Amino acid sequence: MFGSVLLMTALMVTPAQAGGLSLTNVRPTFGQLGGTRPDSKFLPGDILCYSFDIEGIVVNDEGQVQYEMGMEIHDANNKLVFESKPSARVNLALLGGGRLPAIAYTTIEDDQAAGTYTLKLTVKDLLAKPNATQTFTKKFEVAKKQFGIVGVSMSVDERGSIPAPTTGVVGQFYFVQFGVVSFDRAVPKPDPKDPKAKPGPAQPNLTFEMTILDAAGKPTFTKPISYKLAAEVKETENLVVMRFPIPFTKAGKYTVRLKAVDTLANKQTTFDLPIAAVESSN
Repeated sequence: MFGSVLLMTALMVTPAQAGGLSLTNVRPTFGQLGGTRPDSKFLPGDILCYSFDIEGIVVNDEGQVQYEMGMEIHDANNKLVFESKPSARVNLALLGGGRLPAIAYTTIEDDQAAGTYTLKLTVKDLLAKPNATQTFTKKFEVAKKQFGIVGVSMSVDERGSIPAPTTGVVGQFYFVQFGVVSFDRAVPKPDPKDPKAKPGPAQPNLTFEMTILDAAGKPTFTKPISYKLAAEVKETENLVVMRFPIPFTKAGKYTVRLKAVDTLANKQTTFDLPIAAVESSN
């Protein structure tokens, strides 16, 4: 099944071409403000995020746009498996024009069946006379359940509450956020000093690493940053969330290579996130 949904738009509008309402530049992205993903393949426990532009939306005399957005997900047999009904919303057109960046964002639960799904998103311009409606559909794949890295994105804060783009200005400090799913667990060994004590819940044995590669594919530092999970993971939790700091100290294009190792299962997985740092300009 699919979980919580977020349908949102940026609080600014930029000039657009004439020709009525249209939905353009539809692409899967690394989180709400991230760059374009190389494919539309996801794991159970992952985050499904599509960014797009609403072109030709009407702006009223008070600089407002008024519209509805709704989302559906259908399986390969065209069965409706998730729905977020259309809801009305208002945004400010702070920069004028009629182009509105927008996002469709939902979680893929860890029990989601593997297969091909279709995302259907509908936008209605409530200020157009008559109301104008446009829809786009995009197919995506959910892989079978397996050990992997999911939900990769950038944030301004350590908790991941404030999304950030995958491009930063030199001098900024972001965090790369991600999770690991489908890991093994083992019951802790009894305490030899207290053999009658009941062992705690089964725990994973996970290690995380981060390496940053430059445009030539060479590591920017000699030894990967490594962290071994020490916190207890509740038996009801199937996702371990992790983060690493990303200081933007030098302009250029880079790749953040994340690695997770499940010692109990003797498995490892990697994930590459392209990022860029640019000099500030007026």
